[in-house]
Amino acid sequence: MKQKVVTSPWIIVRKSNIHSKGVFARKDIPKGTKVIEYVGERITKAESNRRADIPLQKNKKNPDHGAVYIFQLNKRHDIDGFVPYNTARLINHSCDPNCEADIIRGHIWIIALREIQKGEEITYNYNYDIDDYEDHPCRCQTKRCVGYILAEEFWGKLKRWITRKEKKIVKQKKKSAKGSENKPSPKKKVNVR
Repeated sequence: MKQKVVTSPWIIVRKSNIHSKGVFARKDIPKGTKVIEYVGERITKAESNRRADIPLQKNKKNPDHGAVYIFQLNKRHDIDGFVPYNTARLINHSCDPNCEADIIRGHIWIIALREIQKGEEITYNYNYDIDDYEDHPCRCQTKRCVGYILAEEFWGKLKRWITRKEKKIVKQKKKSAKGSENKPSPKKKVNVR
């Protein structure tokens, strides 16, 4: 049985500056509005892990190819939103979102955090874990962007990691530069006949 596309009177889908297609406000949306439901196939955690691995492996070869649309529902089940009738799967991540996802009585709703103006792109933070953060670069281009799709609770840790990594690179460059200063320049070989 073919599912009917889940949409909302609040939204319209069109090209996004963040990534590919996006969801935009068709009209002004008041704070607290349930903008659209995130729907899909209800699956077990084991099946969720299996399905998530496939696009992640593809993503390592081509960052624009693999995408995971699996949403945590509860301790036992997730929702796989990679279905053609789930319009909410087109909502892009932002480090400065205007919406959030909330689970209400077994349904995942995208809810406005503030008033959203007509034409504004609908976004929420995907809240990814810090594991493999480098595999998930962010393209939101907001002033608050941390460079990766990551839950805000990990931003401080990420900043410390990046600072340590940058210091290590600078230290290695200095060490490398110092080593090349002390080495004698190679002598040219001259062929004498």
